[in-house]
Formats: sequence, structure tokens, C-alpha cells
Amino acid sequence: MSTDRIAVIPGDGIGHEVVPAAIACLERIAEHHGLGLEFTHYDWGSERYLKRGRMMPLDGLEQLARHDAIFLGAVGSPEVPDTESLWGLLIPIRREFEQYINLRPVKTLDGVVSPLAATDPIDILIVRENNEGEYSEVGGRIYRGLPHESAVQETVFTRHGIRRAARYAAALAASRRGRLASATKSNGIIHTMPFWDEVVEETLNDYPQVTLTSELIDAMAAHLVLKPWTYDVIVASNLFGDILSDLASSVTGSIGLAASANLNPELRHPSLFEPVHGSAPDIAGKGLANPIGQIWSGAMMLHHLGHAGAAAHLQTAFESALRNGHGTRDVGGTSTTAEFTDAVLSAIDSLAPHRAASVLAEPCS
Repeated sequence: MSTDRIAVIPGDGIGHEVVPAAIACLERIAEHHGLGLEFTHYDWGSERYLKRGRMMPLDGLEQLARHDAIFLGAVGSPEVPDTESLWGLLIPIRREFEQYINLRPVKTLDGVVSPLAATDPIDILIVRENNEGEYSEVGGRIYRGLPHESAVQETVFTRHGIRRAARYAAALAASRRGRLASATKSNGIIHTMPFWDEVVEETLNDYPQVTLTSELIDAMAAHLVLKPWTYDVIVASNLFGDILSDLASSVTGSIGLAASANLNPELRHPSLFEPVHGSAPDIAGKGLANPIGQIWSGAMMLHHLGHAGAAAHLQTAFESALRNGHGTRDVGGTSTTAEFTDAVLSAIDSLAPHRAASVLAEPCS
């Protein structure tokens, strides 16, 4: 039996509650499927920054490179500027390890009431370009503190970056319902977004089985509220994908459900798996956090590591716990974090292993 080495970074806030919950579920799944999962814990985050001036040590990336995957809880604290917490930990990991795909599943889950009146099932995969775009480091500020202080932030798109994100999204769409929507704003952003559109369209010529539509980001945001069930796969730039995935998850009932994978599809480097919800300092330490985003991210991690059956078993288990009324407060339930976790563990034991679920599927590199 081979062993998958997983670096664990609970990070901040509710990360210290949802990460242990998810690891308990992963360990139980490993028992059922005969998997070897080796967890190494790192106390990196905002507390470390306040004590030592860095979110992680100087050789942090070198330490992480020895692992097969990274399991992150949350980053962010009211006591630390977001620019320090994000750029001191998560962004360097995404870029050093070429995690150029951020994959975020959005799905209707039984037991969770959507704010939408419509009951049509939602099943979307959002593919966010994860290394460039609007989050480039090109720019700066001048005349600091003066009345004419100025700031410049450059958006950087490369043909290489757009094409590999579009190929990944197209391969996903080809394995599902064959529909790909591309988010753009080429009517107002006259250089980068028309370039994005051109490269996406060129790339899709290699996927005749996939139907491509290009939608302005504002129209797509409205579409995601009015008729989200009509989407299959969405591909978007770094900023657009970030915003759309939060919106889409909220439409299904709670951002606490949102999982994500920061992928290096070629497996040259470890990929990182994390929930989308953030550190939620307002409820940290109260036992109220919804661990589904973390557990679902764990299922995505299992799938990426080659354990599709185990991943589907875990997803079926947390969906069963929800369906049976064990949801946390944010989805209309009364369960604590620990109570929901116990319900998932019981479901893992009572359910036979299942085949891999399509929502976790990744295209071949």
C-alpha cells in the first residue's frame, strides 16, 4: 500500500475546527478503502505572523514540496492585513507550485434550502484561471500620503495561461453535458478581455463536441441568480472566477458548502485543497462552523490523488448526513460542527463504497 503525504495547514479562525473534522472523515474513509494517508501538521497562519513576522517560515515552500497534497483550512485575521495573510501564504503556494487551475464545484444538496424559489437542480463546475489575470503583481503606488497619491494595478493575461485554463475547462465540459460558458467583459475592457475571448475561442476549436458561449460578467452574474441550473462548466479569469464561485455557492444555500481545489494538473507539484468560506472570525471557537466545504475539499483531494471510489464514498456520506437533517445553523439546521461530523462518520460506516461522482471528475492532462 502506497502512502499519500499530506501537509495540513489549519490556518486561522474556523480552520482549526473544520480541518480536524475533515481529517477525521478522511481517516475513516482510509480505513474502509485501505488507503495510506500520512498527515503532517504545520502551525502556519496569522498567529505565527503576529509572533514572528511571517505567515510561514522562509523554507515553507520547500517543506510543502515534499508532500503529495496540501490541505488548507482558512487564511485571515482581523489583526493582520489581508495583503499580508494572503500574499504571505496562499498566493505563493499557488504560484510556486503552478496551481494554475482553481476548480470549484457548485451543486444543489438535499437538506439545504436555496434562497431561490425555483427547485431546478444546480450542478456547475467553475474553472478559475489561478496564476495571472487581475491578481498579477505588476503595479504600484506613488505620491503616498499626498493629495495626488496614485495606484496602478496591471492585469496580465498570457496566451499560455488562458489556453491551459480553457483546455482544462473544455475537457471537463466534454466529460459532462458539453456546454462551456466563458466569462468576459470585452465591451468595456478593450485589450485584455478581447484577447481572452480570442484565445478561448481558438482553444475550443479542438473540442467540437463542446458548445461555447461567451457572456459579459454582469449578465452572467444575473444569469447565475435567475437560471443557474442552465450552466454546466464556466471558465473565468482569476478575479471573475473568484466572484462568480462565491455567488454561485450562495445561490445553492450557503458559502459554507463551497469547496475548491488549486490544481497542478500535470502532478509536477503538490495541489492544494481548501474551502472557500474563509476564516469566519465572528463564529470561530463556537462550534458553529459548517465543515462541508472542508470535507468536500477532502473528497476532491482524494480524487486528485487517484482514489475516485473513496472520494465518491466520502461525498455520498456528507450528502447523506445533510439529507437526514444534520445540517449546521448556516443551512437551517441545529447541529454543531462536532455533531455534523459524527453524522458523516456514521454515514461513512453505513454506506458501501460508491463509484466516483461526476462532480469530482478531472480531465486528463
